[in-house]
Amino acid sequence: MVSVWADVARVAAAVNLVLLAALLVVWGRNAVRLRSSHALGLSTFAALLFAENAVALYYYLVDPTLSAWFSSAVPPVAWRAMLTLHLLETVALAALVKITLD
Repeated sequence: MVSVWADVARVAAAVNLVLLAALLVVWGRNAVRLRSSHALGLSTFAALLFAENAVALYYYLVDPTLSAWFSSAVPPVAWRAMLTLHLLETVALAALVKITLD
């Protein structure tokens, strides 16, 4: 059952990267074109959240020590907690993408 939690958390982190990339394109373009501090702030927010998700995905999949630990030794309650955070972030980002692209 742990691998199911791990797989869903990994997929959620990857989806977050895609959503954040879309937001970075739009908000970054607006920051350059409009030169507003609001657009720059949104771009900075998206870039930092992108970095957080990229690091999480790196640790889940690539890092030689932590990826092995995440695959075998993390208790299910910890995976459920990480999964919950990633899924809440995915829903929030999806809402931001929807209103940004409208």
